[in-house]
Amino acid sequence: MEDGMSTGPRAKWWSRPTPGRTTRTAPDAVSAAGHGTAADGGPGEADPQPRPTVPEPLAVPLASSAAEPVPSTPSSPAPEQVPAPEQVPAPATAARPMTPLHEPDQYSTPPYGEPGPWAPAPPVQRPVPTPAHGTPVPPQYAGAGTNGAGIPTAPAPGFPPPGAPAPQPQAPSLFDTRPVPQPSPPAQWVQYDPWGAPRQPLTHPGPPLGADTGRRKTRRGALLVGAVLLALVAGGIGGGIGSYIERNGGLTRIELPQAGRGGGGRAPDSVAGIAASALPSVVTLHVSGATEGGTGTGFVLDKAGHILTNNHVVAPAGSSGRITVTFSGGETARGEIVGKDSGYDLAVVKVTGVSGLKPLPLGNSDNVQVGDPVVAIGAPFDLSNTVTSGIISAKDRPITAGGEKGDGSDISYVDALQTDAPINPGNSGGPLVDTDAHVIGINSAIRAADSGSSSEGGQSGSIGLGFAIPINQGKRVAEELINTGKATHPVIGVTLDMKYTGDGAKVGDKGADGKPAVTPGGPGAEAGIRPGDVITEVDGRRVHSGEELIVKIRAHRPGDRLGLTLSRGGKDLSISLTLGSAAGG
Repeated sequence: MEDGMSTGPRAKWWSRPTPGRTTRTAPDAVSAAGHGTAADGGPGEADPQPRPTVPEPLAVPLASSAAEPVPSTPSSPAPEQVPAPEQVPAPATAARPMTPLHEPDQYSTPPYGEPGPWAPAPPVQRPVPTPAHGTPVPPQYAGAGTNGAGIPTAPAPGFPPPGAPAPQPQAPSLFDTRPVPQPSPPAQWVQYDPWGAPRQPLTHPGPPLGADTGRRKTRRGALLVGAVLLALVAGGIGGGIGSYIERNGGLTRIELPQAGRGGGGRAPDSVAGIAASALPSVVTLHVSGATEGGTGTGFVLDKAGHILTNNHVVAPAGSSGRITVTFSGGETARGEIVGKDSGYDLAVVKVTGVSGLKPLPLGNSDNVQVGDPVVAIGAPFDLSNTVTSGIISAKDRPITAGGEKGDGSDISYVDALQTDAPINPGNSGGPLVDTDAHVIGINSAIRAADSGSSSEGGQSGSIGLGFAIPINQGKRVAEELINTGKATHPVIGVTLDMKYTGDGAKVGDKGADGKPAVTPGGPGAEAGIRPGDVITEVDGRRVHSGEELIVKIRAHRPGDRLGLTLSRGGKDLSISLTLGSAAGG
């Protein structure tokens, strides 16, 4: 319900024809509020004259000059003003006050507002929804020729189109009982219901909601493709940044503190100082023969190009093999065998046409003490210029190596220096040096965990039991090989029983090939040794087997004088003899 509007029945004409009078004039004046006053013959005053019985023409409503236009909102069109009909001249009768047919309104409020009770009620105004700010309004909805849903409409009856002349109202007949037509609201207000319409063009232009159009599909596909491309670009950028951070340790460069390059050397008696002094004199030997080959180590003895190594290193070359000598700086040269001896497991190789050789100084193995630090240099498993260090673990350790031929001619007997410096296959023939970088031994054999002592030609790894030929023995043999091509062995002129299992070395009953066990005229025969005697000591050191007796004798030179202790028939005897000489092989 709108404010100021009556809820009762539709308004009726203010004056009706009454019997007893032939003519009636309209009120002389109407107040701005639309009610008569007491001076004008308003309500509350009795009519002194009788009313005529003859009907008079129906009074025509007058246009109030004080009528105000119906207020309108910006969103709704102002109702069209109906032209006021021309006034019908009243009959020429004497003017007399008119009496209203109803009691005056004590609140002085007209039923429907201005212009008064003689004007018809304006049509009901329904508000048009105001579009949100920024919403475009299609042109077809802006004119008066469409309803709220955009459907064209014809002009409402009773309302002329814009610009047409207003129709002249016809005065109703006095006896016309047809109902007076009431102006109907514009068609758009009848057909358009903003609360029940399926679509509202002012608030949702375009196709109906929920319609699946190709344009929406295209837009949705474009959005999907754009999202995928954006994800790929973002992933690539993120991956690149992650890779850069991983490679560089972060977005900021980190530099760790480091000591400056030192220009000083090492102490001469340190491992580094010893290695720096000895390495230029150490060589690697590659030997190839008709059926086998091998790798070993050697060291330079003099500037003439003589190199000392082990016999089992050069043995594969035979008489027609090839020996290649590689120096610590990478230079290579062809090597030739000068001499070799299997009993001492030593050999000398010579290179020619090489200058700038640096001989390695020789020490004295008799001065070595157990616990002295030593350094072993060689090419284990063909890894040249390898340096290991350790100590002297023991002295005068009797070992035997070789024996592959079966006749004992290739067995070597060594009164060796034992060391825990790691020695592996390829170290054979390399130098064992002291803290002065002087050679005190030639690395020759290792103790294997599963095969006993053996030459270093086997493939067993180091277990900390390495053996080196004392350099005093090596020096003598090397000099003989360089000078004569052969080495001599010290002998006592007896044949030993190698199957004896008792303590000591027992002289056999018979010699080889039926010869006597004690060589007639030899050192042993002259000292009084007899077959069956058991030698128990050499120069006061205990002897436990025949191999150990040979090792002790070969540790000396031919012509050296030895003191022996022997057991004969349960008695101990002490004798002295001078060592003889025998050609080695």
